[in-house]
Amino acid sequence: MGSSSVSRRDLLRIGAGFAAGVSTAMLFGLRGRAASAGSPARPRAESYGHGVEPPADLNPGALAGRLYPPAPRKAGAPEVIDADLWIAEQPVLVARDTSFAAWTFNGQVPGPILRAREGDRLDISLRNLGARPHNLHLHGRHDVAEDGWQPVPPRGEARYRLVAEPFGLHPYHCDASPAAEHLSHGLYGMLIVDPPRARPPAHEVALVLSGFDLDGDGHNEVYGWNGVAGGFERYPIKVPAGELVRVYLLNMVADDPVASFHLHAETFDVYRSGTRLTPDERTDVVTLAQTERAIVEFRLPRRGRYMFHPHQRHMAERGAMGWFAAV
Repeated sequence: MGSSSVSRRDLLRIGAGFAAGVSTAMLFGLRGRAASAGSPARPRAESYGHGVEPPADLNPGALAGRLYPPAPRKAGAPEVIDADLWIAEQPVLVARDTSFAAWTFNGQVPGPILRAREGDRLDISLRNLGARPHNLHLHGRHDVAEDGWQPVPPRGEARYRLVAEPFGLHPYHCDASPAAEHLSHGLYGMLIVDPPRARPPAHEVALVLSGFDLDGDGHNEVYGWNGVAGGFERYPIKVPAGELVRVYLLNMVADDPVASFHLHAETFDVYRSGTRLTPDERTDVVTLAQTERAIVEFRLPRRGRYMFHPHQRHMAERGAMGWFAAV
Protein backbone atom coordinates (compact mmCIF):
# COMPACT_ATOMS: atom_id res chain seq x y z
CA MET A 1 0.00 0.00 0.00
CA GLY A 2 1.83 3.13 0.79
CA SER A 3 3.53 4.84 -2.08
CA SER A 4 1.88 4.25 -5.42
CA SER A 5 -1.79 4.09 -6.29
CA VAL A 6 -4.27 6.93 -6.39
CA SER A 7 -6.86 4.80 -4.60
CA ARG A 8 -4.64 4.72 -1.55
CA ARG A 9 -4.42 8.47 -1.34
CA ASP A 10 -8.05 9.00 -2.26
CA LEU A 11 -8.93 6.70 0.42
CA LEU A 12 -8.10 3.11 0.47
CA ARG A 13 -10.31 0.29 -0.67
CA ILE A 14 -12.78 2.40 -2.58
CA GLY A 15 -16.29 1.00 -2.16
CA ALA A 16 -17.99 -0.58 -5.14
CA GLY A 17 -21.59 -0.07 -6.18
CA PHE A 18 -23.43 -3.16 -5.07
CA ALA A 19 -25.80 -3.68 -8.00
CA ALA A 20 -24.96 -4.73 -11.53
CA GLY A 21 -21.30 -3.91 -11.14
CA VAL A 22 -21.88 -0.18 -10.68
CA SER A 23 -18.83 1.49 -9.07
CA THR A 24 -18.33 4.92 -7.60
CA ALA A 25 -15.51 7.21 -6.55
CA MET A 26 -17.36 8.19 -3.42
CA LEU A 27 -17.88 5.78 -0.60
CA PHE A 28 -20.92 7.03 1.24
CA GLY A 29 -23.65 9.58 0.78
CA LEU A 30 -24.50 12.00 -1.97
CA ARG A 31 -21.84 14.62 -2.56
CA GLY A 32 -23.27 17.96 -1.45
CA ARG A 33 -25.85 18.57 -4.13
CA ALA A 34 -27.79 21.76 -3.62
CA ALA A 35 -31.42 21.57 -2.53
CA SER A 36 -33.80 23.64 -0.50
CA ALA A 37 -32.85 23.25 3.15
CA GLY A 38 -35.31 21.80 5.60
CA SER A 39 -37.77 20.43 3.08
CA PRO A 40 -39.97 17.76 4.64
CA ALA A 41 -39.37 14.16 3.64
CA ARG A 42 -42.23 12.92 1.48
CA PRO A 43 -44.24 10.04 2.98
CA ARG A 44 -44.85 6.96 0.86
CA ALA A 45 -47.73 5.05 2.34
CA GLU A 46 -47.61 2.12 -0.07
CA SER A 47 -44.10 1.08 1.02
CA TYR A 48 -44.04 -1.60 3.73
CA GLY A 49 -43.16 -0.05 7.08
CA HIS A 50 -41.53 2.97 5.48
CA GLY A 51 -42.53 6.61 5.28
CA VAL A 52 -39.60 8.30 3.51
CA GLU A 53 -38.45 8.20 -0.10
CA PRO A 54 -34.78 8.52 -1.12
CA PRO A 55 -33.65 11.35 -3.42
CA ALA A 56 -35.32 11.10 -6.82
CA ASP A 57 -32.06 10.70 -8.73
CA LEU A 58 -30.45 8.21 -6.34
CA ASN A 59 -28.52 5.43 -8.03
CA PRO A 60 -27.02 2.29 -6.47
CA GLY A 61 -23.46 3.56 -6.77
CA ALA A 62 -24.21 6.58 -4.55
CA LEU A 63 -24.82 4.30 -1.55
CA ALA A 64 -21.61 2.27 -1.92
CA GLY A 65 -22.48 -0.25 0.78
CA ARG A 66 -20.43 -3.01 -0.85
CA LEU A 67 -16.68 -3.21 -0.15
CA TYR A 68 -13.83 -4.49 -2.23
CA PRO A 69 -11.98 -7.28 -0.38
CA PRO A 70 -8.54 -6.37 0.97
CA ALA A 71 -5.75 -6.79 -1.57
CA PRO A 72 -3.43 -9.81 -1.08
CA ARG A 73 -0.42 -8.90 1.02
CA LYS A 74 2.71 -10.48 2.38
CA ALA A 75 2.27 -11.74 5.92
CA GLY A 76 3.87 -9.61 8.60
CA ALA A 77 4.77 -6.70 6.32
CA PRO A 78 3.22 -3.45 7.63
CA GLU A 79 2.59 -0.67 5.13
CA VAL A 80 2.10 3.08 5.23
CA ILE A 81 -1.47 4.10 4.44
CA ASP A 82 -1.73 7.67 3.14
CA ALA A 83 -5.13 9.35 3.32
CA ASP A 84 -6.39 12.84 2.54
CA LEU A 85 -9.43 14.18 4.39
CA TRP A 86 -11.00 17.60 4.04
CA ILE A 87 -13.86 19.18 5.95
CA ALA A 88 -16.53 21.26 4.24
CA GLU A 89 -19.78 22.71 5.56
CA GLN A 90 -22.36 22.14 2.81
CA PRO A 91 -25.89 20.86 2.20
CA VAL A 92 -26.39 17.22 1.20
CA LEU A 93 -29.55 15.48 0.02
CA VAL A 94 -30.66 12.83 2.50
CA ALA A 95 -34.20 12.09 1.25
CA ARG A 96 -36.57 13.10 -1.54
CA ASP A 97 -36.62 16.91 -1.78
CA THR A 98 -34.90 17.01 1.60
CA SER A 99 -31.62 18.80 2.21
CA PHE A 100 -29.53 18.54 5.38
CA ALA A 101 -27.17 21.33 6.49
CA ALA A 102 -24.19 19.01 6.88
CA TRP A 103 -20.60 19.33 8.01
CA THR A 104 -18.80 16.74 5.93
CA PHE A 105 -15.60 14.79 5.48
CA ASN A 106 -14.80 14.95 1.76
CA GLY A 107 -18.24 16.28 0.88
CA GLN A 108 -20.21 13.29 2.12
CA VAL A 109 -22.01 11.86 5.16
CA PRO A 110 -20.65 9.53 6.44
CA GLY A 111 -17.05 10.25 5.47
CA PRO A 112 -14.90 7.89 3.37
CA ILE A 113 -14.00 4.45 4.65
CA LEU A 114 -10.44 4.09 5.89
CA ARG A 115 -9.03 0.56 5.80
CA ALA A 116 -5.72 -0.87 7.01
CA ARG A 117 -4.27 -3.99 8.55
CA GLU A 118 -3.24 -4.14 12.21
CA GLY A 119 0.27 -2.74 12.52
CA ASP A 120 0.07 -0.55 9.41
CA ARG A 121 0.96 3.13 9.83
CA LEU A 122 -1.79 5.63 9.07
CA ASP A 123 -0.59 8.97 7.71
CA ILE A 124 -3.68 11.19 7.48
CA SER A 125 -3.70 14.79 6.30
CA LEU A 126 -6.66 16.99 7.26
CA ARG A 127 -7.67 20.30 5.68
CA ASN A 128 -10.37 22.39 7.34
CA LEU A 129 -12.30 24.20 4.61
CA GLY A 130 -15.13 25.08 6.98
CA ALA A 131 -16.02 28.31 8.75
CA ARG A 132 -15.31 27.10 12.30
CA PRO A 133 -12.67 24.99 14.08
CA HIS A 134 -12.78 21.22 13.49
CA ASN A 135 -10.44 18.28 14.09
CA LEU A 136 -10.07 14.51 13.64
CA HIS A 137 -10.25 11.90 16.41
CA LEU A 138 -9.89 8.16 15.73
CA HIS A 139 -11.10 5.50 18.13
CA GLY A 140 -8.83 2.57 18.94
CA ARG A 141 -5.34 2.58 20.47
CA HIS A 142 -2.67 5.12 19.50
CA ASP A 143 -0.05 7.54 20.81
CA VAL A 144 -1.83 10.13 22.94
CA ALA A 145 0.05 12.86 21.05
CA GLU A 146 -1.97 11.86 17.96
CA ASP A 147 -5.35 11.85 19.72
CA GLY A 148 -6.69 14.71 17.61
CA TRP A 149 -8.47 16.84 20.20
CA GLN A 150 -6.65 20.04 19.25
CA PRO A 151 -8.82 22.37 17.14
CA VAL A 152 -7.80 23.02 13.53
CA PRO A 153 -8.82 26.59 12.61
CA PRO A 154 -10.67 27.50 9.42
CA ARG A 155 -8.33 27.11 6.41
CA GLY A 156 -5.92 25.30 8.71
CA GLU A 157 -4.28 21.90 8.21
CA ALA A 158 -3.15 19.07 10.48
CA ARG A 159 -1.43 15.71 10.11
CA TYR A 160 -2.04 12.55 12.13
CA ARG A 161 0.45 9.67 12.19
CA LEU A 162 -0.53 6.56 14.12
CA VAL A 163 -0.37 2.78 14.06
CA ALA A 164 -3.64 1.03 13.14
CA GLU A 165 -4.57 -1.07 16.17
CA PRO A 166 -6.21 -3.11 17.53
CA PHE A 167 -7.86 -4.99 14.69
CA GLY A 168 -11.58 -4.40 14.56
CA LEU A 169 -14.05 -1.70 13.59
CA HIS A 170 -13.52 1.86 14.80
CA PRO A 171 -15.29 5.17 14.14
CA TYR A 172 -13.50 8.40 13.42
CA HIS A 173 -15.11 11.80 13.93
CA CYS A 174 -14.61 15.45 14.66
CA ASP A 175 -14.18 15.97 18.41
CA ALA A 176 -14.20 19.76 18.50
CA SER A 177 -16.41 21.40 21.14
CA PRO A 178 -19.31 21.15 21.41
CA ALA A 179 -18.71 17.58 20.21
CA ALA A 180 -22.40 16.68 20.06
CA GLU A 181 -23.00 19.47 17.56
CA HIS A 182 -20.22 18.27 15.25
CA LEU A 183 -21.43 14.67 15.35
CA SER A 184 -25.05 15.62 14.74
CA HIS A 185 -24.00 17.55 11.62
CA GLY A 186 -22.36 14.48 10.07
CA LEU A 187 -18.62 14.67 10.79
CA TYR A 188 -17.87 10.96 11.19
CA GLY A 189 -16.78 7.88 9.29
CA MET A 190 -15.55 4.30 9.59
CA LEU A 191 -12.08 2.80 10.04
CA ILE A 192 -11.72 -0.93 9.36
CA VAL A 193 -8.56 -2.54 10.78
CA ASP A 194 -8.14 -6.07 9.45
CA PRO A 195 -6.50 -8.73 11.64
CA PRO A 196 -2.95 -9.87 10.77
CA ARG A 197 -4.39 -13.07 9.36
CA ALA A 198 -7.35 -12.27 7.13
CA ARG A 199 -10.88 -13.19 8.08
CA PRO A 200 -12.54 -15.88 5.93
CA PRO A 201 -13.65 -14.72 2.47
CA ALA A 202 -17.10 -13.11 2.51
CA HIS A 203 -19.30 -10.61 0.70
CA GLU A 204 -18.52 -7.49 2.73
CA VAL A 205 -20.95 -4.63 3.32
CA ALA A 206 -20.51 -1.42 5.32
CA LEU A 207 -23.57 0.06 7.03
CA VAL A 208 -23.44 3.32 9.01
CA LEU A 209 -26.68 4.46 10.64
CA SER A 210 -27.26 8.23 10.75
CA GLY A 211 -29.93 10.54 12.09
CA PHE A 212 -30.70 13.92 10.53
CA ASP A 213 -32.04 16.85 12.55
CA LEU A 214 -33.46 19.00 9.77
CA ASP A 215 -34.73 21.94 11.83
CA GLY A 216 -32.12 22.17 14.60
CA ASP A 217 -34.50 21.31 17.44
CA GLY A 218 -32.36 18.46 18.83
CA HIS A 219 -34.59 15.71 17.41
CA ASN A 220 -33.99 13.72 14.25
CA GLU A 221 -36.71 13.85 11.62
CA VAL A 222 -35.05 11.43 9.17
CA TYR A 223 -32.78 8.36 9.50
CA GLY A 224 -30.76 6.52 6.92
CA TRP A 225 -28.06 3.96 6.20
CA ASN A 226 -24.92 5.32 4.54
CA GLY A 227 -26.27 8.84 4.44
CA VAL A 228 -29.53 8.27 2.56
CA ALA A 229 -33.03 7.62 3.87
CA GLY A 230 -34.83 4.83 2.05
CA GLY A 231 -31.88 3.95 -0.17
CA PHE A 232 -31.67 0.25 0.58
CA GLU A 233 -35.46 -0.01 0.41
CA ARG A 234 -35.30 1.10 -3.20
CA TYR A 235 -32.05 -0.72 -4.01
CA PRO A 236 -31.68 -3.93 -1.97
CA ILE A 237 -28.16 -5.14 -1.23
CA LYS A 238 -27.63 -8.13 -3.50
CA VAL A 239 -25.70 -11.14 -2.14
CA PRO A 240 -25.48 -14.76 -3.34
CA ALA A 241 -27.80 -17.15 -1.49
CA GLY A 242 -25.93 -19.48 0.84
CA GLU A 243 -22.64 -17.55 0.86
CA LEU A 244 -21.07 -15.77 3.82
CA VAL A 245 -22.01 -12.09 4.27
CA ARG A 246 -20.01 -9.84 6.59
CA VAL A 247 -21.52 -6.50 7.67
CA TYR A 248 -19.41 -3.76 9.25
CA LEU A 249 -22.07 -2.06 11.36
CA LEU A 250 -21.67 1.37 13.01
CA ASN A 251 -24.21 3.49 14.90
CA MET A 252 -23.52 7.22 14.57
CA VAL A 253 -27.04 8.50 15.32
CA ALA A 254 -26.90 11.63 17.45
CA ASP A 255 -29.73 12.70 19.77
CA ASP A 256 -31.06 9.13 20.25
CA PRO A 257 -29.60 7.09 23.14
CA VAL A 258 -29.49 3.74 21.30
CA ALA A 259 -30.22 2.14 17.96
CA SER A 260 -30.31 -1.47 16.84
CA PHE A 261 -29.94 -3.73 13.80
CA HIS A 262 -32.50 -6.47 13.22
CA LEU A 263 -32.44 -8.98 10.36
CA HIS A 264 -35.67 -10.74 9.35
CA ALA A 265 -35.93 -14.51 8.80
CA GLU A 266 -32.31 -15.29 9.82
CA THR A 267 -29.83 -15.01 12.69
CA PHE A 268 -26.24 -13.77 12.66
CA ASP A 269 -22.97 -14.07 14.56
CA VAL A 270 -21.99 -10.90 16.46
CA TYR A 271 -18.37 -9.82 16.89
CA ARG A 272 -18.59 -6.89 19.29
CA SER A 273 -16.32 -4.07 18.03
CA GLY A 274 -14.78 -6.65 15.70
CA THR A 275 -11.86 -7.18 18.08
CA ARG A 276 -12.35 -10.94 18.38
CA LEU A 277 -12.16 -13.74 15.83
CA THR A 278 -14.75 -15.86 17.64
CA PRO A 279 -18.35 -14.62 17.91
CA ASP A 280 -19.78 -13.19 21.11
CA GLU A 281 -23.29 -14.44 20.42
CA ARG A 282 -25.79 -15.66 17.82
CA THR A 283 -28.91 -13.51 17.58
CA ASP A 284 -31.20 -11.62 15.22
CA VAL A 285 -30.91 -8.16 16.84
CA VAL A 286 -27.94 -6.24 18.21
CA THR A 287 -28.27 -2.95 20.12
CA LEU A 288 -25.63 -0.22 19.91
CA ALA A 289 -25.17 3.08 21.73
CA GLN A 290 -23.74 6.04 19.82
CA THR A 291 -20.31 5.21 18.27
CA GLU A 292 -20.71 1.53 19.22
CA ARG A 293 -20.12 -0.95 16.44
CA ALA A 294 -20.11 -4.62 15.60
CA ILE A 295 -19.23 -6.99 12.79
CA VAL A 296 -22.09 -9.38 12.01
CA GLU A 297 -21.88 -12.45 9.77
CA PHE A 298 -24.63 -14.58 8.27
CA ARG A 299 -25.73 -16.67 5.30
CA LEU A 300 -29.10 -16.25 3.63
CA PRO A 301 -30.08 -19.85 2.85
CA ARG A 302 -32.63 -19.34 0.10
CA ARG A 303 -33.38 -16.77 -2.59
CA GLY A 304 -35.60 -13.90 -1.55
CA ARG A 305 -35.67 -10.52 0.17
CA TYR A 306 -34.63 -10.29 3.83
CA MET A 307 -35.62 -7.07 5.58
CA PHE A 308 -33.29 -5.23 7.98
CA HIS A 309 -33.96 -2.18 10.16
CA PRO A 310 -33.49 -0.70 13.64
CA HIS A 311 -36.03 -2.05 16.12
CA GLN A 312 -36.66 1.53 17.18
CA ARG A 313 -39.74 1.80 14.98
CA HIS A 314 -39.57 5.57 14.46
CA MET A 315 -36.12 5.10 12.88
CA ALA A 316 -37.31 2.35 10.55
CA GLU A 317 -40.42 4.27 9.55
CA ARG A 318 -38.44 7.46 8.85
CA GLY A 319 -35.94 6.02 6.42
CA ALA A 320 -33.84 3.25 7.99
CA MET A 321 -35.55 0.15 6.59
CA GLY A 322 -33.77 -1.82 3.86
CA TRP A 323 -33.41 -5.24 2.25
CA PHE A 324 -30.80 -7.84 1.52
CA ALA A 325 -31.70 -9.64 -1.71
CA ALA A 326 -30.36 -13.22 -1.84
CA VAL A 327 -29.98 -14.11 -5.52
